[in-house]
Amino acid sequence: MNKAMNVENEFASVIVKIDSSGNSDRLMIQDRRTGKRVYLDALQLESLTWQSDDIFRKLLESPFGPTTNHPPV
Repeated sequence: MNKAMNVENEFASVIVKIDSSGNSDRLMIQDRRTGKRVYLDALQLESLTWQSDDIFRKLLESPFGPTTNHPPV
């Protein structure tokens, strides 16, 4: 089992660890407040490096999802 690491600041707190239970290693990130987690493989992590800071700013405008009841496009 891999050791977990806490990453936090005044806005968020997550647990990060390597998960080896799948076909290949992947990163598990868990929100300590909600318990929600995501698993990201190497390609998904690499694709984050291709993004501009603007993408992350847009994501954080509504961090908990859309505020309207419009269906997804």
